[in-house]
Formats: sequence, C-alpha cells, structure tokens
Amino acid sequence: MSIVEVVKQRFTTKAYDASRKLTTQQQQELLDILRYSPSSLNLQPWHFFAITSDEGKETILPGIRDFNAAKVRDSAMVIVFTSKDTLDDAQFSNVQQQEALDGRFKDEETRNANDKGRRNYIAAYGGTDEDLRHWMERQTYISMGFLLLGAAAMGLNATPIEGIDPALLDERLGLKEKGLHSLAVVAIGHNSENDFNASLPKSRLSEETVITRL
Repeated sequence: MSIVEVVKQRFTTKAYDASRKLTTQQQQELLDILRYSPSSLNLQPWHFFAITSDEGKETILPGIRDFNAAKVRDSAMVIVFTSKDTLDDAQFSNVQQQEALDGRFKDEETRNANDKGRRNYIAAYGGTDEDLRHWMERQTYISMGFLLLGAAAMGLNATPIEGIDPALLDERLGLKEKGLHSLAVVAIGHNSENDFNASLPKSRLSEETVITRL
C-alpha cells in the first residue's frame, strides 16, 4: 500500500475494542516513531507519556473530557503529548551530547559551530518567553502527525484528542515539577464494531480550495 493510500484510508476512530491489545513489537514501533519525529534544530522539546496499563489510564482519566473517556479507557495505548515550559541550557547540552554519541560531528570545531548556530538561531528568533513556548508546542505537534500516519501504516486505529483539561492533566502527571505542560493525547488500538466512523466515506475540501500552486 502506498503512503497516499494509507492517508486516504485512515480515519479518526470513535470506539475501540478493549479486548484487543498491542503486541510488544507494535508498542515499541510506535515509540520509535515518536522518538524519531523531526523538530526544528533537532531540539526535540517534548516528552511523551506512553500508557498501556489500567492504572496509568486511571491516572489521566480525570484530565480527559467525559466525551473522550471511553476512547482512552478502551484503547490499547494512550500517548500524552507534553511540551517543555522553557528551552534551557540543559536541553541544548543533552541534544548536543546525543548527537556527538551518534557521530554527527567530525571534530570538536564542528560540534562547537553547530551548538553556536543553534543557540544563535533561538536568540535571533526573538519574541517573548511565551512566543518560544508556542514555538516548542508547534514542534511537538509535528510528532503527533508522524504518530497518526505511522499508526495507520501499521494497520492500527488512532484518535487525536484535544478534549482534555490541561491543568488537571498536568497535575495528575506532575508536569509542573518536570518543567512540562500537556497539549493533547492520542488513543491507539483496534476499533470496535461500534465505530460508526469506520463505514463513512472520507470527506475533504477540494484541492483547489486548500492548495495554491505557484
């Protein structure tokens, strides 16, 4: 199946089969998709909570709006997407150290130049701390797109969910102490026969409406 065919066939799942779980391999592949998602400057200003246990779901359910609770409860895995509150020196250092371990720098001069360029870009970005916070949130949403496409390519169903109480979810996961805040969650698993959206035709605005060719 081509990537376009995957995109055309995927849909947002409305009901899950709670009896169907993910294999260990499927779980790991989903986590790999998240970890290898791209971000500007490779800064990866995110943290993901991967929840498969009933205890973990009960922890976050108070922060999920009632109309989304069943999707979270019955899905096989729930990913909570969180973004960093601030872009501190530790994040720059952690990324650079990992890049060095992965062999991305031919010498110390290249490593230092890369670090300087990255920091200069953020400094030149300007704006307020809130502007930078929003920038990091947008980076985190890129990973959500990758996860949704990846899950579909794996033959799994998924539901992006912004119907949450961010403040309560932050409290339940202790995010303030971790320098993080929640953005959204994605439920993943196998849909049930009660998933009405599975039988509906896909509907999108026309290419002419949403795309301009220049």
